[in-house]
Amino acid sequence: MALNIRLNYGREGLQVEIPYGVSAEVIRKPTMPVLADPVEAIKDAFACPVGVCGDQPRVGSGEVENDFCWASDRKSACIAICDITRPVPNGLFLRPLIDILLDNGMPKEAITVLVATGLHRPNVGEELQELVGDAWVIENIRIKNHDARDDAEHVFVGKTSTRGTVVKLDRSFVQADLKIATGLVEPHFMAGYSGGRKVIAPGVAHAETITTFHSSRFMADPAAVACNIKNNPLHEEQVEIVDLIGGAMGLNTVLDEHRQLSFVNFGEIITSHDRAIEFVRQYCEVKVPRKYRTVVTTASGYPLDKTYYQTIKGMVGAMNILEPGGDLIIASECSEGFGSKEFGASQRRLVDLGPDAFLQQLFEKSHADIDEWQSQMQLKPMAVGKIHLYCPQLSDEQWAITGVNRIVSVEQAIKESVQRQGDSAIAVIPEGPYVEPSVGAMS
Repeated sequence: MALNIRLNYGREGLQVEIPYGVSAEVIRKPTMPVLADPVEAIKDAFACPVGVCGDQPRVGSGEVENDFCWASDRKSACIAICDITRPVPNGLFLRPLIDILLDNGMPKEAITVLVATGLHRPNVGEELQELVGDAWVIENIRIKNHDARDDAEHVFVGKTSTRGTVVKLDRSFVQADLKIATGLVEPHFMAGYSGGRKVIAPGVAHAETITTFHSSRFMADPAAVACNIKNNPLHEEQVEIVDLIGGAMGLNTVLDEHRQLSFVNFGEIITSHDRAIEFVRQYCEVKVPRKYRTVVTTASGYPLDKTYYQTIKGMVGAMNILEPGGDLIIASECSEGFGSKEFGASQRRLVDLGPDAFLQQLFEKSHADIDEWQSQMQLKPMAVGKIHLYCPQLSDEQWAITGVNRIVSVEQAIKESVQRQGDSAIAVIPEGPYVEPSVGAMS
């Protein structure tokens, strides 16, 4: 009987029939707990914040009443939320959070929801409604897209002590009496884990700040990899940036493979984020017994696989279990096409110059050109094996600057790879970069 595997691809997924005679090791997270009552779990998180107010429990779940000390006597608030590239359940927590602020005397006019776009495009219209997930919030609260290129909308807050990064952040966030960053905690191929401090930088940072700590020297650091924050230069810079603004609060969520809420906490941004990492790494860091000559993966489906730019995360996430000279097959819908015009220009330079000359150019600069760091990250899996992309949406012009091999069928690519590599055992990672496999002792 043929084995059918559903890959995360777009909104609907992609069914792949594993060819006869091929043995597929399907790499998934262990089964994650799902919160029975997400709304109540979020209320508990707000009432018992990590690292503040003595971590006291709320009425009904313990002996000590918590009066939301973190919200009292605050005159204004800025709530940073991730942009459309992250499936954060904003609709579950934004209204309860805002209600707490209102109940503590903060007027609606003093509250801003800031979409932490980094250098991505703004989210508007129906997309913004989907992102926020709550019509009341849309209608009653000021919502602003961060614009990293708008000099006037940023405040200089200092330089980092070790690397001298010039730190400029969105004025709305810096000047708010209460700063809150919300997000999804999952593996991130540069910063170790997403969420927390990363929502501030690069999320609401100026282009100068982003292009500094996304420069080639940061990207090439061996510690700047998924699931690692120890000595990770991006993480270290981000933590120091939090200190430069006098701290912040964080709301952290973790989702299972089906995008159900598995974990939520709230509190001091670094401490709460660390606890969320402790939880999620039990599931997303998966050990496998060997490397494979054929690895099939994804860009994790909607919304991450909206562009080729984001698709590179799936390539990098799978490369640790790819045998040198092997085939990495990746499926990504790219419903919006390629990505920014700056990324397209970077990819064209990569294709025209070749990897070595392209990389040499990067190391000669102190600041990265916008989005060229993603091209640099693509070089990492390219150095291990050959990349084969299933993506019918891209135009011929876009394909010419991907730098990877075009395929029209995942099944056919598997057949050809198995024959070419002489090994019928393959690995399949349906959830793409939300799972970080590595070779090691199985638990």
